Amino acid sequence: MSNAYKTAWQASIDDPQGFWLEASKAVDWAQPPGSGWSDADGWFPGGQLNTCHNAVDRHVAAGRGDATALIYDSPVTGTIQTYTYAELLDEVGRVAAMLSSLGVAKGDRVVIYMPMIPPTVFAMLACARLGAIHSVVFGGFAPLELAKRIDDAAPKVLMTASCGIEGKRTIAYKPMVDEALKLAKHAVDHVVLFQREQVTAELSAPRDLDWMELRAQTAQAPLPACVPVAANDPLYILYTSGTTGTPKGVVRDNGGHATALTWSMANIYGIGAGDVFWAASDVGWVVGHSYIVYAPLLVGATTVLFEGKPVGTPDPGTFWRTIDRHGVKAFFTAPTAIRAVRKEDPEATFLTEIGTGPCQTIFLAGERADPDTIAWLEEKSGLPVIDHWWQTELGWPAIATCVALGDLRRKRGSAGFPVPGYAFTILGDDGKPVPDGESGSVAIKAPLPPGAFRTLWNNPQGYAKNFEGFPGYYETGDAGHFDAEGFLNIMGRTDDIINVAGHRLSTGQMEQIVAQEDGVAECAVIGADDAIKGMIPVAFVVARAGAEGDDTLVKRVVNAVREELGPVAALKTVYAVPQLPKTRSGKILRNLLRKIVNGEHYDTPATIEDPSVPAALHSIVHG
Repeated sequence: MSNAYKTAWQASIDDPQGFWLEASKAVDWAQPPGSGWSDADGWFPGGQLNTCHNAVDRHVAAGRGDATALIYDSPVTGTIQTYTYAELLDEVGRVAAMLSSLGVAKGDRVVIYMPMIPPTVFAMLACARLGAIHSVVFGGFAPLELAKRIDDAAPKVLMTASCGIEGKRTIAYKPMVDEALKLAKHAVDHVVLFQREQVTAELSAPRDLDWMELRAQTAQAPLPACVPVAANDPLYILYTSGTTGTPKGVVRDNGGHATALTWSMANIYGIGAGDVFWAASDVGWVVGHSYIVYAPLLVGATTVLFEGKPVGTPDPGTFWRTIDRHGVKAFFTAPTAIRAVRKEDPEATFLTEIGTGPCQTIFLAGERADPDTIAWLEEKSGLPVIDHWWQTELGWPAIATCVALGDLRRKRGSAGFPVPGYAFTILGDDGKPVPDGESGSVAIKAPLPPGAFRTLWNNPQGYAKNFEGFPGYYETGDAGHFDAEGFLNIMGRTDDIINVAGHRLSTGQMEQIVAQEDGVAECAVIGADDAIKGMIPVAFVVARAGAEGDDTLVKRVVNAVREELGPVAALKTVYAVPQLPKTRSGKILRNLLRKIVNGEHYDTPATIEDPSVPAALHSIVHG
C-alpha cells in the first residue's frame, strides 16, 4: 500500500474539515471559507468564488494565456480546432455577454441542449461566469423528456444547435426543441440556436435567436465580470438518465465541486497544468461535466472534446489515433466502448499499429469493467487499466486506485479502494456491517465529501430518501463486498441480486464468468421470474467479430457458469443477440431486458442509443 494514499485517506476520515480546507487552497476564492463544514450550509460555509474564474480567467492572469485549453476533434466532420486559454476566455466572455443581453443573471437557469461542439463548452462556462445555473440535457433526447426538464428547471433561456451527429446519422434538434416547448408548461423567453452546416434550422421570431447574429450584436459589449457566488450556490442541475415521471435533478454546488475536482486531477489522475487529458464521454453526462469541461480546466490542463464513436468514425482505431495525435497523458472511457472496439478488432491490429503515444494510464467507469476486458486492454496497450466507480450524485470518483498517490495495486473485477473523503461500509438487510467477502448494500457514511450532491432540484424529499434506508449513510443502490485485501468490489445494482430457490446470487458475478468465455464480446445477465424457483438467471451474449456463427458459444457459456458457481446458479437460458440495449452513455438497460424476458409491457427509454434494439430482442426471446 502506498503511504501517501494511506495517509491521505486516514486524514480525510479523521479530520475531514482540516483535510478539505487544505485542499480548498488550490482554489481561487473571492472570500475564503471560514470552516470546512456546517450542517446548515454544507462544505466551505462563508466562502465565495466563481467557477469560470477558476477554470479560465486565473490561468490567463497567471501568464498562461497561450497554453492550449481545449482541443476539439470531430472525426464525423473532419474538424480539429484548438483554443488557448486566452481564446477560451474571449469565447466564453462573448457567450456570457449574449446571455446577459437576454437578462440572464445570477440564479437564473439555462437549459443547454447541444452536441459535442466547442460552443457547448462556452455556454456552460458562460453560465458559471454569470452565476447562472446550467442544465445540460443530452442532445437528441426525446421532446417529452426535454419538456419535463424544462418544466422542472424553469429556464429563462434554452441554448441549442441545429443538429447533432451520431456516428453517420445527422439528427435535427430544432424540431425536437419546438415539440418540447409545445409540451412544456413553462415558457422560455428565448431559444438561442447555433447553426451547423450539416443542417439549417428555421427560426421563429421573436422567441428564436441566431447564435452568431446575437454574438455580432453584442460584440462591443464589455466582457461580463465573473460573479462571486456562495460555495453552496448551485453551479448546475444534471438530470439522471432513464428517469420517468418527475425527473431527478442532481444539484452540484460551486465550492465543493471546484475543490473536489481539483484534488482529483492531481491525486487520482496525475494531471496538472499543461498535461493533456481526454474523457471520451459526452457533456450530457456527469463524466462530461466533471472531466471534459471542468476538472481539466480547473488545473490548467488541456482537455479533448471528441465528437465521434469508438468504432465507425471511421474505424476501431479512432481512440488510439486521437490519443496519439494530441499527446494524451491519461485517457478515460467506458468499459462498453472498449468492448465495442474489441468486438470489431479482437486482435487489436489498430492499437498495435497506432500505439498510445505518451499515454500513461487508462481509466474506465460508467459500467462495471469485467476482468476479461481489462486483461485484453492491458495486454494490448501495455498500460495500467484502472477501473473506478462513482455516480452522478457523487460527481467524482469514490472508488479508485489513486496512482498519482503512488498506489499501483489493482485487481481485475474490483474498482479499487475508497478514495480519500469516502468512508464505505457494506451493510446487510438489517443495517449492520457484514464480514469481508460477504455481499451487501454499498453505503457511504454521511456527510458525503465535497463535490457530492446536497439536494435534488425542487425535491428535498427525494434527496432525503437516499439517506433513510440506512440512517447515517448514503445508500448507493449498488451491491458489493470488500475482499480480504481491502479491495472494494461493486457487483451491480442491489436489484441485480436475485433469489434462486432461496439462494442469493449476483448477476454481476455471473456476467464476469460469461464475459471471460472465448468469443464473447459483451454480455448481460438478468433475473427473470420463474414459477418454481422464484427467479432464474437469463444471459444475453453478443459474439465477437468472427465468432458470430459459433454454435458452441451458448453451451460453453452455460457450462462455464455451472462449473464456477455450481448447479445452484441454474443458468440454462442464453440468448445470442446482435447487440444489447444501452443508453447513450454506454449503460446496459438491464431492467428493460428483464421486462422483455418476463413478457411485461415496456416503454423504450428516452436515453436509449438505438430504439430498434428492444423490438429485435423481443422477437428473439418470444419468437
